[in-house]
Amino acid sequence: MHLAPRTLRGSVAAVIALLATAVGCAPQPEEKAATTPSGSDGTSCAKGELDTHTAGKLTVATDEPAYEPWFKDDKPANGKGFESAVAYAVARQLGYDRNAVVWQSVPFNKAFAPGAKTFDFDINQVSISAERKKAVDFSSGYYDVRQAVIALKGTKAAKATGTADLADLKLGAQVGTTSLDYINDVVRPKREAAVYAKNDQAKSALKNGQVDAIVVDLPTAFYITAAEITNAEIVGQFENQGGAPEQFGLVLDKGSGLTPCVTQAVDALRKDGTLARIETQWLSEAVDAPVLK
Repeated sequence: MHLAPRTLRGSVAAVIALLATAVGCAPQPEEKAATTPSGSDGTSCAKGELDTHTAGKLTVATDEPAYEPWFKDDKPANGKGFESAVAYAVARQLGYDRNAVVWQSVPFNKAFAPGAKTFDFDINQVSISAERKKAVDFSSGYYDVRQAVIALKGTKAAKATGTADLADLKLGAQVGTTSLDYINDVVRPKREAAVYAKNDQAKSALKNGQVDAIVVDLPTAFYITAAEITNAEIVGQFENQGGAPEQFGLVLDKGSGLTPCVTQAVDALRKDGTLARIETQWLSEAVDAPVLK
């Protein structure tokens, strides 16, 4: 029996549709992955042509006041101090000269809080942690750091040789810092730690006898005892907790397209010895201190 022309056309169309479906579902040849300079997200790291907050500029944030030895004379833009020098070195690596760097003031705790950022990266002694990575991105570490205890000379706190000796004392640190984490998680003092919005407040509390000792990072401890509270001394430094050292990282917006580029820049500066040279220049006084066990 012959099919009517309309029926035949319908049958042919159905077969073509089935063949098309079969081809679509069949395994397809793999295409060669595109090569990008910045890794999996395809972000271009072309020097000086990054998708920055302000076109043609690199916006860098830090806290105010900006403390030594990280910044000199409370002027982040002058290129003096460890973190100012690092920021400009990263900028050069990314293709931005000094005139293209714009500085912005952002409170320490706000830098790594959830929410959109107004900067390209923040540099402010922010330790890389899994908890903070939930809200922001980090570059690779630009400085390996330890935390240290400062107390006034001749006090009970100044005689401490281990964490057990600190447990009965009133300790203080800046809010949101690894310094505060070390008090709570390593020392575990019997008295609740005093928490301050700024390091300046913690230093004042120490001078006024409101706390027995404060905890800061080791380079800051050397500067405080040498130039700010000369009747204070470094009691000792804590051992790093866990296998990897604590590191400061540059803070970026969560999911920032700049993260792989900034990380590449930091890694290059570590590899070619630039970070080590900057550390020697600005943090040479942060030598060994007794380890508190």
